[in-house]
Parts: sequence; C-alpha cells; structure tokens
Amino acid sequence: MADRTDQEPALGGNLHLAISNAIVGLLREYTGRGPTKSRTTIRDNIVLVMLEQTLTKGEESLVSKGRVDKVIEIRHEFQEAMREESMAKVGELTGRKVIAMLSANHVHPDIGAEIFVLDGPPNYNGATPPQPDSGA
Repeated sequence: MADRTDQEPALGGNLHLAISNAIVGLLREYTGRGPTKSRTTIRDNIVLVMLEQTLTKGEESLVSKGRVDKVIEIRHEFQEAMREESMAKVGELTGRKVIAMLSANHVHPDIGAEIFVLDGPPNYNGATPPQPDSGA
C-alpha cells in the first residue's frame, strides 16, 4: 500500500508501489520470505519503506528462545548484503542517485524500515517505468 504526498503527481502512486515491491522482492530473495506488508512514503528527497511481519520461521524461533540480539544481528547482515542492489533499484525507479541508505529492525512488533536519501526529489518523468511483478 502506497502513501501519497501533496507534491506527488497522479502517477506517483505507481512509483511508491514499485519501490515497495522491489524491496519486498529483494528481502524475499535474500531471506527466503518477504514481509507481508509494506508501505513506501516519499517526502522531498527521502524514500521510506516500512515493512511489517518480516521475520522468518527460524528468526521467530530464535526470538521465542530469547535470542533477539542474534536476530537483529542477522537482519543487519542481510541488509548490508543487499545494500548495493537496493540502492541501485531505488535509484533506477526514482531517476535519482541514492546518496545514503539506512536500515532498522524491531522485533516486538515485527517491523523494519529502509530509508533512502536521494540527491534530489524523484524524477517522476525520467524514472524507469515500473515493471510488472513476475510472481517469481
């Protein structure tokens, strides 16, 4: 589900959805399971992707055994491993260069955030059009 902002052109909702789908897809590719909910918000040059229900069964088991610190550590490793791909995809979709990416995870409740700082507001006219999800 994508949020709309006052500065967003009518077709910008497609950009929000495309970014959400791209980040969820990368997480699914890297962890074997993607979040069940995502929401992308764009304000000026900041892209925020909020993710819910991100934990795998294995991570949930570790949490139930009191190993939250290990789950956060594992999540950090996944985020570092997919950093370049995430930045490239958001840059491609927004038509801008991503100059910074920040990630955070929380276990109770199970949420995550991916924050991308662009070199300017998204270029809605020059961004690569979103491609349909292949379902793979």
